[in-house]
Amino acid sequence: MTLTGWLGPEEWQAVALSLKVATWATLASLPPGILVAYALARWRFPGRHVLNGLVHLPLILPPVVTGYLLLLTFGRQGPVGALLDPIGITFAFRWTGAALAAAIMAFPLLVRAIRLSIEAVDPKLEEAAATLGASRLRVFVTITLPLILPGLLAGAILAFAKAMGEFGATITFVSNIPGQTQTLPTAIYAFLQVPGGEASAIRLVVISVAIAMLALVLSEVFAQRLARRLRQ
Repeated sequence: MTLTGWLGPEEWQAVALSLKVATWATLASLPPGILVAYALARWRFPGRHVLNGLVHLPLILPPVVTGYLLLLTFGRQGPVGALLDPIGITFAFRWTGAALAAAIMAFPLLVRAIRLSIEAVDPKLEEAAATLGASRLRVFVTITLPLILPGLLAGAILAFAKAMGEFGATITFVSNIPGQTQTLPTAIYAFLQVPGGEASAIRLVVISVAIAMLALVLSEVFAQRLARRLRQ
């Protein structure tokens, strides 16, 4: 039996939307995640600890609070949402808002994994390349990035898994609209609220557990490859 045959239309819709949201959340998080991780690992500047605190704040705040802050900021009446709405960019109660919420909740895991990878790289390797005339960007692309690639992939996989499982910020910011904003976790919640929905909820739980376990295994594999590469 195929996955589409095992799942009902509404269940499959939630899984497909979750994959879409998690993919875009991860891809959008990578460029700023790499920049912030590098800044925290290599640079010393005023406000560094404040930046580190802001990055990790979503891990500490209740997800509902994060979702409400997103609604205040990116809602149509919010300071950012009011600027974006006239040009056709809307986040509140759209799948794009679910991707934004998932990206913010997953961002700390991504940054932490990349930062640890960068800190494990010997700065003398980068300094040696710089003394030979390589620009800072070229040093990063040719020296640092290849060395941290397994750690970067591990962080991206963890961020993807976190985005797949995001619930509190998502349901607060974009609600739980079937076919539009109903992701896998919010679909499980919705099925548990109706009589006879337990079977659908269990099927989605099985998929959630499988994705989480696969992400953890892959993350560990890449982390071990990073460790071996750095030892060499």
